[in-house]
Amino acid sequence: MVTAADPEETRTSVWLTARPAAPARRRSEAPSGLDRERITAATVRLLDAEGLGRFSMRRLAAELGVTAMSLYWYVDTKHDLLELALDRALGELALPAEPEPKPEAPPEAGPGTGPAAWPGRLRVLACGYRKLLVAHPWVAPLTAAYPNIGPHARAFDAALQRLLDATGLADTRRTGAQLAVSYFLHGCGGAARRLPERDFRLALDVLIAGIGGVAAKTV
Repeated sequence: MVTAADPEETRTSVWLTARPAAPARRRSEAPSGLDRERITAATVRLLDAEGLGRFSMRRLAAELGVTAMSLYWYVDTKHDLLELALDRALGELALPAEPEPKPEAPPEAGPGTGPAAWPGRLRVLACGYRKLLVAHPWVAPLTAAYPNIGPHARAFDAALQRLLDATGLADTRRTGAQLAVSYFLHGCGGAARRLPERDFRLALDVLIAGIGGVAAKTV
């Protein structure tokens, strides 16, 4: 079972490794009907059904009706495939839309109000991430095991950064707020998934109130 990034093994993230194109003759020998997208989708389904502890390339090959060696035409290692599956799962997360520029609010409205204000967007992001952990329990340990730099992971980080930009925090404090939110979402991992909904939302309210309190001091 993958629970850590195998410290004794030196490897490069699949997102940092360019696979050289196979010669035309070798491409013709590749198993028909397979591609990286189909293999990754099958990996997600298998991880959902059987869990991370039972996952193997042999088991995946049986699911796809091919030989285990066929999979290595498309990925170099099981770790590469797990990284691909992780980012595919993160792609299911609906990220808060960027708020459209609006006319300046009247003074009595105050900062941080309205449906597009950052507290509401942070709740959407956090609750959506928790639902993702519930749907895919294997995501939490893989997030801790791998660098999490795929395209969907980067989109998530960018959405969080835009959200924190809207808090009005100074740059020096924004970094701490991002660490707090990241730890709440990623560091809690399985704990966030197992928390009752009411307790999770209470913890999230406390986090938002803390960020808002710090932001208010910088205004």
